[in-house]
Amino acid sequence: MPRYMVERHLPGITSDQLGAAAARAKSTTAQMSQEGTPVRYLRSTFIPSEEKCYCLFEGRSEDAVRQAQERAEIPFDRIVEAQHIASEDLG
Repeated sequence: MPRYMVERHLPGITSDQLGAAAARAKSTTAQMSQEGTPVRYLRSTFIPSEEKCYCLFEGRSEDAVRQAQERAEIPFDRIVEAQHIASEDLG
């Protein structure tokens, strides 16, 4: 399944708010998957000095990932397809 990076600018967000947003992303995507739209929240990386957050999702399409953001009511700047390479994938 394709992966998508969601870029967010989150000025002034607290650790608690960031955790709550991640929890909403996880629960929203689980609900959407149960409803027949496979999409899954994988992880987030927050860069405090830039007030930027990058969240990785799996989904059938960019539109499915966009719907998840809107349903979870989490602001975003853009969604782009992304490839993930982990060190353990390199042998």
